[in-house]
Amino acid sequence: MTLRHSVAVDLGASSGRVMLARFDRDTRSICLREIHRFVNCLQRTDGFATWDLDALEQEIRTGLQKTCDEGIVIDSIGIDTWGVDFVLLDRDGKRVGLPVSYRDNRTDGVMENALGELGREEIYRRTGIQFLPFNTLYQLRALSEQQPGVLDKVEHALLIPDYFCYRLTGALNWEYTNATTTQLININSDSWDETLLGWAGVPRKWFGTPTHPGNVIGQWICREGNKIPVVSVATHDTASAVLGAPLKDKEAAYLSSGTWSLMGFESKTPYATRKALAANITNEGGAEGRYRVLKNIMGLWLLQRVTKELAITDLSDLIARARQIPACKFVINPNDDRFINPESMSREIQAACRESQQPVPLTDSELARCIFDSLALLYAQILQELAELRGRPVSCLHIVGGGSQNELLNQLCADACGVPVLAGPVEASTLGNIGCQLMALDEITDVDDFRTIVAASYQLKSFSPQTDSEIARYVAQFPHNRQTCKEFCA
Repeated sequence: MTLRHSVAVDLGASSGRVMLARFDRDTRSICLREIHRFVNCLQRTDGFATWDLDALEQEIRTGLQKTCDEGIVIDSIGIDTWGVDFVLLDRDGKRVGLPVSYRDNRTDGVMENALGELGREEIYRRTGIQFLPFNTLYQLRALSEQQPGVLDKVEHALLIPDYFCYRLTGALNWEYTNATTTQLININSDSWDETLLGWAGVPRKWFGTPTHPGNVIGQWICREGNKIPVVSVATHDTASAVLGAPLKDKEAAYLSSGTWSLMGFESKTPYATRKALAANITNEGGAEGRYRVLKNIMGLWLLQRVTKELAITDLSDLIARARQIPACKFVINPNDDRFINPESMSREIQAACRESQQPVPLTDSELARCIFDSLALLYAQILQELAELRGRPVSCLHIVGGGSQNELLNQLCADACGVPVLAGPVEASTLGNIGCQLMALDEITDVDDFRTIVAASYQLKSFSPQTDSEIARYVAQFPHNRQTCKEFCA
């Protein structure tokens, strides 16, 4: 047999899809086809922002069954999702409590308490993970303080992709790349940190030993009775996206652009230094024991919220109109906590501009331009931080994911960062998911082998930096790009 068929379930915070991959071992090429796409959105339950896991599971099963109904012999299945969120199970495997989203405000003030009680340096020394107010560490502390009655009912805590794998196979698993996003994995031992779990108020027994990606953990049985292997891939969607990014060379950086933007570089060793701590750099796990040294950026979440609020459906038209507006007329800090989940994103952006004594973006295109310019400026700042941390310049920036289709933002990024940008593939998370499955099936040897296949299968688009552009001239006002977006506003 020269063809392999694998299915990737790729769940994001705003949508999900079930994708079929066909790998031809003779031509060493890969192609994807969408089988099923569905919406994922927050809902309010008992005062909390929660995920509808039952609906998501049904959509996953629908997509998998659609593939089987086509008569295709599926060789494997893999699931990747967003990080940090978790599901609690009792001894019978039934859910306990609510699947609360990281965007819920229950963690307000919890991270600050941790810094006061444990110390910023100590937490970072143990984990090497970026401080974000919604990390699992703070979610668990909020749970133990606000809902202590839930704790005695819990036997296991699973992260979201591990939960869906459990629902398909009945097998419990704690995949490593996603586990590192919790800020509960000790960076020296690659195991759960009992001191941090103790501070969070939850027992160690909730969590099994972390497993590295690329293992078959069980089987899903389709309606026809066929047993299909389920592979524990790099279940954090960014870990899969980085695996699927055809990095040009070892000096390249990546930007996984979607609801979140995640910018970083690969390393065989973590960067958990004081300099990394000062820049709030994270060291998340990747495939083959590689570290994803990166920084989280709020990303296109701001645009998604604005377009939803203003009922904008033609994104291409919005981007075209935003292109006509002068650069850097309105600048915000996209990573400000005020933008995590405001009541109105449009009004929050306008308020931020007003408070910094800038012109206020009033139209949809002005709001979009504000978001694009602000993201590009923040990308430039963070790329400089990463280059200084590594001690050598970045050769180019690979932008992957849905945001790589935004050519205006790609060019702004190239101009602001001063490096060439390579955009694509759009479906990097899905490809990385498939890559792990193909390694588990012994079809490819390693990550580098898979990236060669991706580079040959997908055409990338290049964006060269234009030093005379408005945003490039704006950045040039600030030596070494050291200023934060807040300082850009001043």
